[in-house]
Amino acid sequence: MTGVIDFFDRGWRINPHGVAYHMDGKDFTFTEIGELSCRIANALLAAGFKKETKGAVWSLNHTRSWTCTLSLFRAGLAWIPVNPRSPLEENHFILESFDAEVIFFTKYFCESALSLKDKLPKVKLWICIDGAVEGAISLEDFIKNQPSTPPEIIYEPDDVVAVMPTGGTTGKIKGVMNTNRSVSTFCMNFLTAIFYPNDEYPVNLAAAPMTHTAGALSLPCSARGGKVVIITKPEPKAVFEAIAKQRVTEFFLPPTVIYRLLDELPPIKMFLGKLLKKIDFSSVKYLCYGAAPMSVEKLKRALKMFGPIMVGGYGQTEAPAGISTFRPEEHFKGEIGKVLADDSRLASVGRPQMLTKVEIMDENNNILPAGQTGEICVRGDILMKGYYKDPEKTAETIIDGWLHTGDIGRMDEEGYIYITDRKKDMIISGGFNIYPQEVEQVLWGHPAISDCAVIGVPDEKWGEAVKAVVELKPGKSVTPEELIALCKEKLGSVKAPKTVDITSALPRSTNGKVLKKDLRAQYWKGISRNI
Repeated sequence: MTGVIDFFDRGWRINPHGVAYHMDGKDFTFTEIGELSCRIANALLAAGFKKETKGAVWSLNHTRSWTCTLSLFRAGLAWIPVNPRSPLEENHFILESFDAEVIFFTKYFCESALSLKDKLPKVKLWICIDGAVEGAISLEDFIKNQPSTPPEIIYEPDDVVAVMPTGGTTGKIKGVMNTNRSVSTFCMNFLTAIFYPNDEYPVNLAAAPMTHTAGALSLPCSARGGKVVIITKPEPKAVFEAIAKQRVTEFFLPPTVIYRLLDELPPIKMFLGKLLKKIDFSSVKYLCYGAAPMSVEKLKRALKMFGPIMVGGYGQTEAPAGISTFRPEEHFKGEIGKVLADDSRLASVGRPQMLTKVEIMDENNNILPAGQTGEICVRGDILMKGYYKDPEKTAETIIDGWLHTGDIGRMDEEGYIYITDRKKDMIISGGFNIYPQEVEQVLWGHPAISDCAVIGVPDEKWGEAVKAVVELKPGKSVTPEELIALCKEKLGSVKAPKTVDITSALPRSTNGKVLKKDLRAQYWKGISRNI
């Protein structure tokens, strides 16, 4: 069995002098990064860290920080991705609960990281990646005199290579144990579904946080000898500039960032006119989207503005980004780039990936026929090993080898999967099951709405009533009555919101996902029931 590091090492072997990473105008070759990752890995092993020891990396997107992640894979340790935009209390909880023993951090986060030193007695080593600070060893001193050759490590399929925190959008954060097997399957799923074969070295843009999907998707690029262009934040100006200057061929962004690109494209084009002449998307073959539902109306706009390059995806931390893929040509009828597929098809998240088995099951774990709605369940080598130190939750989630995703949906006769909603987000109003995402799709289509969330709120008559909370685009206006009337026209009175609140900002996680549990909490205060 190969280890996760072998995806990088394949690129190192086939393109040793090629550019592996580019950041802030600087190129770093595969040999430079490979040898540095070997020195760090050898230093970790010399310090006595064993297989599956937990090592955290606390940083924004950065070449050296990602090299430290590669070194953890190379040494056989388990990576804990720390989201630096998360509250300090949350990162403390993650590092303590997941038993971190070594922490890499950048000077920018020195104060935050080292403020936890007395609260994390299990941490044996604090390493500053980009300099010397009091209370930690510098990376340069840590790797001094270490060899730049790969350590001899035997990678087993079920070795834990990452303990990844769940988003916490529906409850307490859990640690997902992903393995050589599950992460390698993720990479192979994307290589077989989209990226490979390819007659040229690809260029991947890591704009979204590399602690999540953007980091994982850099591995299939590296395996093909390609270049990963790293930027710190997915700001529209930086994204457009990187695409044009570096001739980016593939990248991932969550829907919320794609919406910003769409909204800001005209002014950005004018602003960058003197700098870049124009915003050139001609090099891009694949713009991958996922991690949250995508508005069909905004997807259609993206296809018209960016071209036939959109790639939908569906996955979970427990089955890392590898459940289904919606290929570029599947967004169209007939010839790619000509006539868009129907809205119903564009609402799909695609078909199961090659190495992943997907079925729709009822509450008794029976497989349902095509077209019927139930819970999306997954099995295969993509699955996590389990939740860290939580066998009970693991047993609740993986039943007879099937991961129960908690997502409600259906699969049509052609194998396309449609997510109706999260199981915990479903609204039961007057005995009817109402799926918020169906209502949200209608609201997203309104030209005044930037984003929205639909939740159930307590109601004496109906038990729960449908409420929409919406963010408006700058300078736009709409009344609650207009939105309710729109939903009644499209969906009928049962599914239409009874009330609409307009807010300046929806509560979001650091990754941009709307926190419906926080939104619901505002309306369920003092209510003994929660449904």
